[in-house]
Amino acid sequence: MTVIAGAVAAVICAVLTVGILAGVRGHVADHRREQATTAALRLAYQIRGGNVPAELDARRHLVLQVLDERRAVVAATPEALHGPPLASIVPEVSSVYASKTLCPPAGLHGCMSVVAFRVYEPGGDWTVYAAADRTPWYVSASLFTFLVCVSLLATLLAGLWAWRTVDHALAPVDAIRAELTEITARRSGHRVPVPENRDEVRLLAEAANATLDRLDAALERQRSFTSDASHDLRSPIAAARAQLEEALMYPDEVDWPRTGRTVLQSLDRLQAIVTDLLELARLDAGKWAEAEPVDLGALVTIELARTERSKRVVTHLQEGVTVNGDRLRLVRLLTNLLDNAERHAEERVDISVRREDGVAVLEVLDDGVGIAPADREIVFQRFARLRDGRAKDANGTGLGLPIAHEIARSHGGELTIEDSARGARFVMRIPYGPGPRRGDDGGS
Repeated sequence: MTVIAGAVAAVICAVLTVGILAGVRGHVADHRREQATTAALRLAYQIRGGNVPAELDARRHLVLQVLDERRAVVAATPEALHGPPLASIVPEVSSVYASKTLCPPAGLHGCMSVVAFRVYEPGGDWTVYAAADRTPWYVSASLFTFLVCVSLLATLLAGLWAWRTVDHALAPVDAIRAELTEITARRSGHRVPVPENRDEVRLLAEAANATLDRLDAALERQRSFTSDASHDLRSPIAAARAQLEEALMYPDEVDWPRTGRTVLQSLDRLQAIVTDLLELARLDAGKWAEAEPVDLGALVTIELARTERSKRVVTHLQEGVTVNGDRLRLVRLLTNLLDNAERHAEERVDISVRREDGVAVLEVLDDGVGIAPADREIVFQRFARLRDGRAKDANGTGLGLPIAHEIARSHGGELTIEDSARGARFVMRIPYGPGPRRGDDGGS
């Protein structure tokens, strides 16, 4: 930024310098031309008066010369007094004035602007030459040096101003960078300082802090998930180990078939937890099969025909409600919702499929005691199980509803619990058209 500011200032100064030199040069050239013309006219009047000295005196940068009718030098400034005529130009008879630039005039050095005047005399016309030094492009060394020094100073000041401004503007960014380098997985509670000025840097700091808030929340969920998963995995392992150790201590007094069935139940629970954990890991990683059109009504009909349910299931299916998605995962979502509803229903479970404003809706409603509004977000947390759920199914993993929730999110929709007159009402809404999201978009 400092280099760019300095370069821009240098270009501007260069343009201004050229403009000033051009303007001053034109003014100086006009002034010298006027001086030459004035001096030549003065000589013409002196010739008419007959009092022209042989050696003339003139201003600096001017050379004067007077020629008689034979073009012999009769008067001149010292440098042209004994030399040839300065120029060969002679004004026309009809004009007393002529001018020309010569490089150089005869007997002199350098380019000069020569002005010639015809003076009428009885014995013949005389000629007066006035030559003025041609103004160089830099006008004068002092002016050019002054302009160059001013330009360099202006460029330096612009660079220093840009450096100071950028350094002041980036100071909060440097503080944000320093704070971010201190943040690790174990020390994630830091927040970057937010500048007082309401500018882009403040927005950056606020966005960074919001990202760190989400990171902390994700890390906390990960720690909680790891703790809960470890506990739930240890429970069936510990139970099976205790059964086997007790049986081995008294092998002759143990009912081995019964022990085998008990250990097998613990292994079944362990397998269910591991299966659900793997499914959640795949959902978090966004791994999908190819998306395909799925008719939700047909999916419900096929799933109900495939399995038997202990409670009466009543369907309200609208035809043609189709979404793009992963069929197997949508089946998994429906199965998890049905298992949960069947576990808590008294006698009946209602399943509805319909369209609402371009959104496909799948609703599962049971006639149980329902879920309190304060617990409606808790049930979607991994390994979270309400007291009523633990009482009705002690072997549940606490991952069925979180998996269903993640499947809905990965399809661009949502799974929520809404109010109902009785029981728990789970409602999934998926927009038409978009297929499963891939990559990180599929995770939570």
